[in-house]
Amino acid sequence: MKRSTIAAQMYTFREQAQTEEGLADTFGKLKKIGYDAVQVSGIGPIDPRRVKELALRHDLAICATHIPYDRLTGELRAVAEQHRLWDCKYVGLGMVPDRYRGSAEGYRTFAKEASEIGRRLKQEYDLQFVYHNHQIEFEQYEGKTAMDILLEDSDPEAFGFELDMYWVQAGGGDPAHWAHKVKGRMQVVHLKDMQIVDGQAVFAEVGHGNMNYPAIIEACRATGVEWYVVEQDVCRRDPFESVKMSLDYLHELLEREKTM
Repeated sequence: MKRSTIAAQMYTFREQAQTEEGLADTFGKLKKIGYDAVQVSGIGPIDPRRVKELALRHDLAICATHIPYDRLTGELRAVAEQHRLWDCKYVGLGMVPDRYRGSAEGYRTFAKEASEIGRRLKQEYDLQFVYHNHQIEFEQYEGKTAMDILLEDSDPEAFGFELDMYWVQAGGGDPAHWAHKVKGRMQVVHLKDMQIVDGQAVFAEVGHGNMNYPAIIEACRATGVEWYVVEQDVCRRDPFESVKMSLDYLHELLEREKTM
């Protein structure tokens, strides 16, 4: 992990970035905070060319996206052209569609279909498909979690992972262990922390919750993660303050490692 490879997930700012003006303001604030990259997800219906122009204006790389599955199945060429415009290699899917959930066979079918999409992205456009989990993938079917099914039944060259470490923890998994399980297949990771408030698990800023982030970051580094994306689905303070707290913690980790 380097300072330049820590990105902010725009889904955190989905309310602020629904218009060009809002997106420009958000990009500017993130750059001022210290981010050099973003993942595009949850923004408003803004022309991709304007998104690129605004990213360039604020000197922000676009490291990855989340794209609706129906666009991946029906508009793959347009999706690929959008990513090439943005100089963005990683084409992300934020969640398995409803129709594949609830059975081992459903997840196997999804793994096969998404692998075919991933092969086309790689072979025709030199792009990489990555899959973002939630906690539902840790339900068990026929003695295996859905995550294990996806890992085993997908094409390792075409189906990448974008582990969300909060949701791995929420599903009962060990985030560092799962980073090693997907070694070589995860170039982008999502970071957010977990606190318990009034008996319930809630989202927290990285390094300000109960998750073992030194071990998680070390596992990500050891397994070849390229982009470390800070995301917080729900913030209990101003979201810009939240992502600054997360970034400051990650910078502290980097500084601590220099003295070891």
